[in-house]
This record gives sequence, structure tokens and C-alpha cells, in this order.
Amino acid sequence: MKHTYVIKQNYEFRRLYHRGKSAANRYLVLYCMKNRLGRNRLGLTVSAKFGGAVQRNRAKRLFREAYRLHEAEFKMGFDFVLVARARMLGASCADVEKALLKAARDLHVLLPKEGDPT
Repeated sequence: MKHTYVIKQNYEFRRLYHRGKSAANRYLVLYCMKNRLGRNRLGLTVSAKFGGAVQRNRAKRLFREAYRLHEAEFKMGFDFVLVARARMLGASCADVEKALLKAARDLHVLLPKEGDPT
């Protein structure tokens, strides 16, 4: 089982925002950048403008669950930051999963599937 570590430091978030690559869709923005650690790290951002604490915590839970379900599909050695967008308020877990996988595919951070030519 793979383990992903948590990004907590403000300077690490800022580094990803400025130097990382990003992909956005209606529910989220995914920032990613290679790290030299050989393991993945995940940071979550939900603005205070998103709603009350209940909505912000639900958004973070949805992010964590979507990532956990597909953790093995991500290439190793990357830092990821997920930023919630306002449309995510009514989103289901399946919607967030699809959005995360689409953004990850756009950034080429998913492992190729067996039988996939790329």
C-alpha cells in the first residue's frame, strides 16, 4: 500500500502555486510539481468564501476520499495541491473523483493502464 504525506507548510503551497503545473475543471484546480522525495504529498485548499466550516470540511473529505480511491494510479514523486471551486458545493463523491482523474490525466501524472499505448 502506498502512503501519501500531507503538505502543511504555507511556503510549500506557494511554491506549487507559482512553479507547479495546473489543470482546472468545474469542481477543482489541481496543481502538481515533481519533488525529489520519491513519494507523493497532498495538500488541500478550501477558501473561507466557499461556505461555512461544514461545507469546507465536506469538500476536504471528498478530496481525500477521491484521492485515496485512486492513489495507486498516480505516479510517485509528486506534490499535489487540490483547490476547491464554488461549484463543488453540491457535488457528489463520484463527481469529484471524475474531476480529479480528468485533471490528473491532463497533467500526465497518472500511470499508464495496461494495454494503453502511451
